[in-house]
Amino acid sequence: MAKGRTVIIGLDGVPYEMIMKLAASGAMPNLQKVIESGGARQIRSTVPDISSVAWSSIITGCDAGTHGVFGFTDLVRGTYQIRFPNFTDLKAPTFWEKCSGPSVIINVPSTYPVRAMNGVHVSGFISIEMAKAVYPPTLVSRLQQMDYRLDVDSQKAHSDMRLFLDDVQATLRSNVMAYQYLWDHPSWRNFMLVFTTTDRLLHFLWDAWEDETHIYHVAFVDHFRAIDRVIGEISGRLGSDDNLLLLSDHGFERLDKDIYLNRLLIDKGLLQFEPGKEAAPINIATGTQAFVLDPGRIYIHLQGRYPKGSVRVEEKEAVIGRLTELFGALEVDGRKVIKGIRRREDVYTGPYANDGPDVVLMANPGFNLKGAMAAPSLAGCGVFSGMHSYANAFVVSQREDVLAGFDKESSVIDVGAAIGNLVMYKADQQ
Repeated sequence: MAKGRTVIIGLDGVPYEMIMKLAASGAMPNLQKVIESGGARQIRSTVPDISSVAWSSIITGCDAGTHGVFGFTDLVRGTYQIRFPNFTDLKAPTFWEKCSGPSVIINVPSTYPVRAMNGVHVSGFISIEMAKAVYPPTLVSRLQQMDYRLDVDSQKAHSDMRLFLDDVQATLRSNVMAYQYLWDHPSWRNFMLVFTTTDRLLHFLWDAWEDETHIYHVAFVDHFRAIDRVIGEISGRLGSDDNLLLLSDHGFERLDKDIYLNRLLIDKGLLQFEPGKEAAPINIATGTQAFVLDPGRIYIHLQGRYPKGSVRVEEKEAVIGRLTELFGALEVDGRKVIKGIRRREDVYTGPYANDGPDVVLMANPGFNLKGAMAAPSLAGCGVFSGMHSYANAFVVSQREDVLAGFDKESSVIDVGAAIGNLVMYKADQQ
């Protein structure tokens, strides 16, 4: 294995099939050169396939049962109060914390608020205050001069798609300016840059990717051309001993229907709320047997785990059996909604596994599982045309040996472990 530096470029949400088509078609010629030099592999995401869990797994090399992040939302322990886990909840060390050398980390999701480290860290979504999103704090003013964007203003897509695209491009430009500035200024051993604009495009404009006559198809592809220029610039700056990895945290596919799983539980009497109160976690009533948090995480309403828990431990298996039967038979428009039903012990390992959901549902293509409790109907359609997918993330390297052992059964967790081994190997050589 080479002793040089490691550079990681993330393209949030980009599916394997898309990246291979863009590379082969000439839209991303620099990526194609990297693939021809080393190779590309289709890999799996995490369960569930959401960015907060997947990127946490990539940067730690372990699953949620060890790093402790199970979703974008969770409940405060022993309550029904919704909370939003962040970087302070990550219980496993990141690869840059394990490596003795300095690192530059830019725009990795779910790494806010930043903490002191050996190097530079600019967190990705969801970041709130610039002052807490940047380390060292002396870098804040320089980023503000660049008009650095912590994230795309996705609300613009709900009113004006052209304004949204302008904001996507401005956000990408700010990411590129930050990378270019930080590449040359601090000394570093590991460099990680994640583009999250891709995820935003794929959610709102998947239809523009599929339909070459779509009004925004050219703008969609041009965004990837711009990213490819960065790939070419970075790969041209690397020495023969350096390592380049490109990867996504999950795949994407067409969205047909949003499925509000709690609606089914409410209709079957398995999820109940205090009389006269709105359908919300804070108002869950004693008679509840189970509830769902995004995207398909089912929690059994156990006595002792929740203040109003009504399911005894000895009844848990019967409740899971009923839920398995209920969701296994769920159909919308004549199509089965659920592809897989995974139990906690089959998904999570490690000291925090019991903090995870009891069951995770995995959907068939086109069905986007949702945990909203106040939805008036089981199925609906929102503004998104694309949704996350589990089985078609990707990893690319200019070194074929780095990809050895990866196949369609491998996951982003395996890639994270490989990254950890790579940077630790180099640290050991110093």
